[in-house]
Amino acid sequence: MFKPNSVAVIGATSTPGEPGCIIMNNLMSGTFLGPVLPVNETGEAVAGMPGHTAIDTLPLTPDLAIICSPPETIPGYIEELGKRGTRAAVIMSRGFFRFDRERREVQKAALLQAARRWGVRVLGPNCLGFITPSVGVNASLAPREALPGKVAFLSQSDSLFTSVLDWATSKGIGFSHFIALGDRYDVHFHDVLDYLNSDVNTRAVLLYIETIDSARRFMSAARALARNKPVLVIKAGRSEAAAMAAAAHSGMLLGADEVYDAAFRRAGMLRVADIDAMFDTVETLALAKPLKGDRLAILTNGGSPGFLATDALLQGRGKLSELSDQTCQALDNELGRDWSYWNPLIVRSSADGAMYAKALQILLDDRGVDAVLAMHVPTFSVPSDEVAGAVIEVARRGRKPVLTSWLGIDDAAEARRKFAAAGVPSHFTPDNAVRAFLNMVEYRRNQDTLMETPPSLPEAFNPDVTAARMVVNDALEAKRMLLTPAEAHAVLTAYGIPVAETRHVKTPREAVAAAAEIGYPVALKVESPDVPRTSLAGGVALNLSSDEEVMDAALSTANNVCDQVPGARMEGYAVQRMCRLAEAHELAVETATDPVFGPIIRFGQGGSMAEVLADRQTALPPLNMGLAQELVSRTRVYRLLRGSGHKAHVNLDAVRLLLCKVSQLIIDIPEIFEMEIDPLFVDGDGVVALDAHMRIAWSTTTGTDQLAIRPYPRELEECVTLRDGRHVDLLPIRPEDEPEHWEFVESLSAEDKRFRFFGNVAKLPRAEMVKLTQIDYDREMAFIAKGPDNEGVTRTLGVVRAMVSTDNSEAEFAVAVRSDLKRQGLGKLLMQKIIRYCKARGTKRIVGAALGDNKSMAELARSVGFIVSKDYDEDIWQLDLPLEDGKGEGE
Repeated sequence: MFKPNSVAVIGATSTPGEPGCIIMNNLMSGTFLGPVLPVNETGEAVAGMPGHTAIDTLPLTPDLAIICSPPETIPGYIEELGKRGTRAAVIMSRGFFRFDRERREVQKAALLQAARRWGVRVLGPNCLGFITPSVGVNASLAPREALPGKVAFLSQSDSLFTSVLDWATSKGIGFSHFIALGDRYDVHFHDVLDYLNSDVNTRAVLLYIETIDSARRFMSAARALARNKPVLVIKAGRSEAAAMAAAAHSGMLLGADEVYDAAFRRAGMLRVADIDAMFDTVETLALAKPLKGDRLAILTNGGSPGFLATDALLQGRGKLSELSDQTCQALDNELGRDWSYWNPLIVRSSADGAMYAKALQILLDDRGVDAVLAMHVPTFSVPSDEVAGAVIEVARRGRKPVLTSWLGIDDAAEARRKFAAAGVPSHFTPDNAVRAFLNMVEYRRNQDTLMETPPSLPEAFNPDVTAARMVVNDALEAKRMLLTPAEAHAVLTAYGIPVAETRHVKTPREAVAAAAEIGYPVALKVESPDVPRTSLAGGVALNLSSDEEVMDAALSTANNVCDQVPGARMEGYAVQRMCRLAEAHELAVETATDPVFGPIIRFGQGGSMAEVLADRQTALPPLNMGLAQELVSRTRVYRLLRGSGHKAHVNLDAVRLLLCKVSQLIIDIPEIFEMEIDPLFVDGDGVVALDAHMRIAWSTTTGTDQLAIRPYPRELEECVTLRDGRHVDLLPIRPEDEPEHWEFVESLSAEDKRFRFFGNVAKLPRAEMVKLTQIDYDREMAFIAKGPDNEGVTRTLGVVRAMVSTDNSEAEFAVAVRSDLKRQGLGKLLMQKIIRYCKARGTKRIVGAALGDNKSMAELARSVGFIVSKDYDEDIWQLDLPLEDGKGEGE
């Protein structure tokens, strides 16, 4: 689609201002060298190119068709193009808005039916098109060409498409692709992200998003892309009014902005505030050395700019580097007294290039400095470009990022030109430079989250799913949408979540007896299905220390609830042991269902201060211990949880584990569409839930289908037996398996490594190992065999994986078994496992390759049904297993 060799324009015309005229002029005025074929009813020539009256009269089959005809004609044109062999179309037509909703849906269905029958991919409708400068294609309605470059811009907005193009061209910024999605009938964000991931001319991707539709496909494509290239996002709708307007404009469901934030972070993308920040940041990420930390040193010859940069850094929650004693001594030795003795490092206003070079080198040598911002104020004594040249030389030699901000316009122009030519990031103002640095820090954190190996769960976690589901189903059968407190506690208990000792009773007398049984002091809460939060209606009494106090509280709280909520049904009381935890913190965990991304988890401050502090952060399930830590660390209360001053830190492992349990709970039981545990007490010993509310409804999807990210597929676990009788578990790989997987790869002989990785491999880079263990279960599968080795120690004994194409037409497999565990049948068991998996997901074929001297792999593949052929030119075995006809020994 984006790099066609020939283009047909359906509805081409010479009438000025019409889409068919603009497109023809744009195609002909650029550097595109392929045939451009105008099609219209009269067959008139357009832009000097001979016209054609119909698609079947074209002299060749176009790679791409651009359709500018009325909406009602489009399904027919797609049908004709498909029959002719065209496989890509851009629909510029904008008349769809004239139809009512019902007719639009009919037109859409007819268009997609024709497109899918012939395998035609469609961009649009209501679309401005695209520009691919590298091949000279301007298949857009934009009034200007895009300059060539290495950055792709993908926009959901036509107006932003043209304005960003104009802005970027004026600044000399170039692009590999410039694409407007339009109304996304067929081609969506995830389709283009997958394409850009494989495009060698694209080094970074910029997105403008208003709403998305297919959350899981978007997340899969975004995560895959962000592993390889920087992805920056502008998302409209931070305010409620803007979000509502964006949803109305696009016709899509409105998702919460905080959830989009969580999704972008989880995918490893970076969200920025505006266009300026987007281009400042992408330039910095593309040009600067890799950032290893978050501490910034500032070097300047003007105090005020240094102070402004410091303010911007600290207001953005950045860190100012603390200069070491050795650094201060080195600066004294080189600069004498001509510096400020603190960070920001202010040198004299007349500092020349040599002084800047010395100061910059000393700062870069400080282990407490992760990056340096060098700024310069113009002076009469030293030309700005001379100082810039000195900074460039030091920056080139260094291993840490150096950002620059040369103030002024005319005086700094030559310096900025030098920075651009040398590949040193340059920013017009201190604020812009600091913002770019803070975005670098955030991007690095997001990437670290993608690459991090999560710790294993600190304890065995085997929830009683059946018991929890029985509680929920019984309530649904009774046509209730809210679990009682007793039922909510039972569900939490089934998932190993500690709950404060509680008795649920019907009468005040039973409350007194329960309190005496539990032991004083106690808390008492009225239970009413009509008042989920009885504390807001005076229905809670705390620190009751005698039978008389319990009796009085039971009567008074019931009266309070009846007064506050007339007609409320009274089901009884909850009597709970009063938790006296002097060092405890009150937290809260809640879950909800976002209309776009499905289930979400929020964590933060709980109790009476929750609304005042508004300290809740959001994450997407599934969570592991690492992702749970990332969620906790974003809250303000995290500083208190870690401990400060005389106050001891809490058991953070217990907090993280609880979040993992909550995550698994809403995956296993999607009928719980809303839940809140508040307050949740945590201290050095662990966590305990005091109160929980759960709203339920019949679910039309399974727990995994409703999630934006597919969770660990526990249902694929299997136990098999080797020829010598030992039992081995075949398990989908987890991120936590990375340490054992290192050991497994190292256990392979040099020859087996060569066979597996198609070359001599001493040690895999960690980034490669992360890719092998942190997989997207929606697009890839790897099964590891875990069991006792020859010494009886449980290890990873083998692995098989399949990389599935985005259209599920093909999967490429690879398999390896420990070198000291051959001839036990494990390789065949693994191959049969991956064949069954691919068949179940509807993949059409499995393919693979093996080195020419790897005869055992060829024999193994043949034994499970593969067609094995030899490419003698490449000395490679080609392995092919069609699955549509039921071939393949999956059993």
